Amino acid sequence: MFVLPVPVANCLAALRLAGFEAYPVGGCVRDLLLGRAPGDWDITTSARPEQVMALFDKTVPTGLPHGTVTVLLDGQSFEVTTFRADVGYSDGRHPDAVVFGTSLADDLARRDFTVNAMALGADGEVIDPFGGREDLQAQRIRAVGDPTVRFTEDALRMFRAVRFSAQLDFQLEDGTRAALVALAERARFVSGERIKVEVEKTLLSPRPELAACFLQWGLLAAPRSLSPDALRAAFQQVPPEPGPRWRAFCTATGFDITSLPTERRLRAAVLHPERAAVRELALPASELMALGFDGPALGQLQVHLARHILAHPQDNTPQVLAALARAFHP
Repeated sequence: MFVLPVPVANCLAALRLAGFEAYPVGGCVRDLLLGRAPGDWDITTSARPEQVMALFDKTVPTGLPHGTVTVLLDGQSFEVTTFRADVGYSDGRHPDAVVFGTSLADDLARRDFTVNAMALGADGEVIDPFGGREDLQAQRIRAVGDPTVRFTEDALRMFRAVRFSAQLDFQLEDGTRAALVALAERARFVSGERIKVEVEKTLLSPRPELAACFLQWGLLAAPRSLSPDALRAAFQQVPPEPGPRWRAFCTATGFDITSLPTERRLRAAVLHPERAAVRELALPASELMALGFDGPALGQLQVHLARHILAHPQDNTPQVLAALARAFHP
């Protein structure tokens, strides 16, 4: 029996007392089964969006066309979504229509992977029609139903498959991987913004080297397509921060960071890492000036030292940098 946070339990109780079905669903159930504290709690319900909004004092209509209402309760927020079935995906990303009033079973059947297609019943039982618990135990990512159908409906799911593998350290089930490779060209339907999010989450995961799969399986293009084993060395001692992880990935593979919509700071961290490294120098500008450098020569020296410590991090000490500075000729 899982102990739910009080605000979650209160939200579920309010829906059920009003006569509606309501279940925690998706990633929060997966995390509970993995012994992790869920970061977010999503609730699926038989209540229509307008009924949810009428039931709670504070709500935000965050996704009414898709049946989603954000409920603010006891200092927390929850996405509460009406049971739904999706009809048609003519753009390869979004359902052409959403049908409300379906069952929990239908709602779970539309989800991407079995480990995300579980719900928690009122008595604490895990509702798992697609074998998600078995896949958690086997540490695999497997599509719900036919993977070809799932990826044809929404091409973003191919990127999510890689990302979940990296975050959970799971293997992609053979049939799911085969369908992904066969349909990789459908990545063109996914916006650059969404691709950037999924790749970055992969790079910040415990298995950043699995970002190689985006290239190996044809979801992204770069001059050098390395295996995860070959890419692993690029992330050794690289902190789990966006700038350093993206830089390691792009340096190793030649991936063009400008092909994705990224903020200026991230592009600079990848394309001009020496600018950030200048701020990390163990010898401040005042001490470099004391060595006789100023004006443009000081800036040139700082860039020179920054590039050196990027290649040789162990040299970032006042003693070594001072010696390098004395030998520098602008």
